[in-house]
This record gives sequence, structure tokens and C-alpha cells, in this order.
Amino acid sequence: MTVPLVSVLLPVYNAESYLAAALESILRQDYQRLEIIAIDDGSRDRSLEIMRRYRKADDRVTIISRENRGLIASLNEGLALAKGDLIARMDADDISYPSRLSRQVSLFMQQPQLALCGTGIDTLIGDRIVRGTPNPIYRPENLKALSMFFTIFMHSTVVYNRHVIPEDMLTYDALYVHAEDFDLFRRVTDRFPAMMIDEAMVAYRIHGNSVTNKHKRQMRRTHLKIVAENLERERLCDNPQALNDIGLAVTAETIGNAANSILALEDRISGYPKQGRAGYEEGALNLFYFLYQLVSDERRPQLTHEFLTRTGKWGLIRRRERYGLIAGVHAPWCSSMSLAAMRRMDALSRYLQSVPAANVLPRHGPV
Repeated sequence: MTVPLVSVLLPVYNAESYLAAALESILRQDYQRLEIIAIDDGSRDRSLEIMRRYRKADDRVTIISRENRGLIASLNEGLALAKGDLIARMDADDISYPSRLSRQVSLFMQQPQLALCGTGIDTLIGDRIVRGTPNPIYRPENLKALSMFFTIFMHSTVVYNRHVIPEDMLTYDALYVHAEDFDLFRRVTDRFPAMMIDEAMVAYRIHGNSVTNKHKRQMRRTHLKIVAENLERERLCDNPQALNDIGLAVTAETIGNAANSILALEDRISGYPKQGRAGYEEGALNLFYFLYQLVSDERRPQLTHEFLTRTGKWGLIRRRERYGLIAGVHAPWCSSMSLAAMRRMDALSRYLQSVPAANVLPRHGPV
């Protein structure tokens, strides 16, 4: 692979507040051989105007503007138009650090058999950044197992290798709305090698209008649908419907069935050879935490108490959460007060761990 062209897919929908920073962060990469395919998905704000200004300043920007069709249609349209050997994802509200693409391209050139590469992230909240830390579980030999349980990379950090991934595989499936990345990553890593660059190469922005926040319930349902399919295929779950059911409604019955599925899954994984077990164990733990958060968000402490009791995993949650839940079974108002206090404490902790964004983000002027 000689000096590959990188096509950057940038879907845009009502992103005027953040779009300029996202575009600048790509155009000012230290890797220059790239094209940006910016797809305006029927924005009703000034997004298209901003995109046109950047295209006028840099002919590496291509704009597609049309009526709203949704993220999956935009991504597939961009894939069809892309000319690059490598295809990078970028979200209109995130910021790539200057060496992101050069680091990823270098990895593909060193290991041309790689199909997929993601990177670590920092988290951008308002004008503060929480620095990301490497997770040792993301070893290449674990990624196939991990990809059965959760979205192994943040979408806006990913680069795909078209020389490895077949054309008919490199497409997003409309059956998996709001978890289309999870579905694609699991399909690719099931057949081809992937790798994580542990260093944070993207600042991932958290804000109230993000897709993750606006479509959390649907995202969780689709996520559990994918996990259920994966576990059924690998014969790791006798009742995959239990995961689908709790995604639809959190009740005492669905909690009991999901808890039984977690315990059965762990039992089967325990019989795997030790050498290849780590990815599955970490994946099962992630699934537990995913379900715990799903149940907790119902704000009904009796149900959360039931889930932890049925799974036998009280020891995996923080002490202050345990106290609040135990009290909340008998006095829900006490649990509500405790949970509200914990949210304030968590916010304070994040602030204390964060640094001013201006200390981390690249300084760019207007184009």
C-alpha cells in the first residue's frame, strides 16, 4: 500500500454548533492525502452553509446535500462515493487530533492484512476534557470475542481497509438502526483482524443533542438484539429472547430471565480454555453492566435490587450505590435522594479529573 488515499465519511445533520471544528480537525491533519465526503442529511440549520465555505477553501471537500434519509443511508451513500484505499469515519460533533490519520495509515502500511483500526478517545464535555486511559483488554486476540458483546470502537475513530474487507461486507445494515456500527464491527472482526491504537486520537463530544442521548432507548434495544444474535450463533445462550425482552420492557419477569441468561453465559464461558477466555469474560462483564445500567435508568430501586440479587453481583457496584439501593427497597424516596446525590458526586468527580479543553485541542483559526 503506497501513500494511500483516505476517504473521510462525514455525515451531517443540524450540526452548525460543532461542524467547523470537526472539519478543521480533518483538513489540518498532518496526513494530507485525503478526501472528505460530507453528506448533508437534510439539515435545517446553517450546516450546509458552513460546509460550502470549507469546500470553497479546500477542494478536498465534496458535499452531497439532499432530503433527510437517516444516518445509515448517509453512510452507505458515502461508502459508494469514496475513492480511497482506506475509509475513515468522522462525526460532525467530534474533533480528530492532528496525527490521528497518519498514525492509523502507518499501522495499515505496517500490517496490510488489518481490516479495521480504531483508537482511544478523550471525552469532551462543554469546555472540559476528561483524558482517556488505555484498557489492556483491547489486545488483538480479544477483539473478535469482545465484538460479540459491545461496540469495540467509538465510531468516529474507525478506519476501514478496502483491500481486506469485501465490498459486499463494507456496508451498514438498515435493520440495526442506532447500532449500525456495532453490527458492522462484529461482522468484520468475525473474519478479519482488527487493532486498537490505545492512545486517544479523537475528542468525543458529549452533549444533549447527540444521537446517543436522543435515541438511547432504541439504541439499547438494537444493541441487545445484536448481542442475542451473537450468543445464539455461538451457542452461548439458550434463551436469547430474554435479552430482547428486557430491551422492550423492564419488569420483574424480564429481569429474572435476563439474570438467568447472564449466569448461564458465565457458566459456559468458564468451560472455555483459559488462553482464549479473557475476551469472553470481559464481554460477559460488559453485558452485565449494560443491563445493570438499563435497569437502573428505570429509577425503580426494587427492580435494580432484584437484578443484583438474581445475578449475585452486588459486589461489582460501588458501595454508595449498594447503600442507596438497599435503603430504596423500603423507602423509594431515600433511594431517589441517594441517586441524585451520586449523580452530583459523579459530575464533580468528572470535573476534577478533567482539564480545560483549550489545553488539549488543536488551536485553529477560521478557514
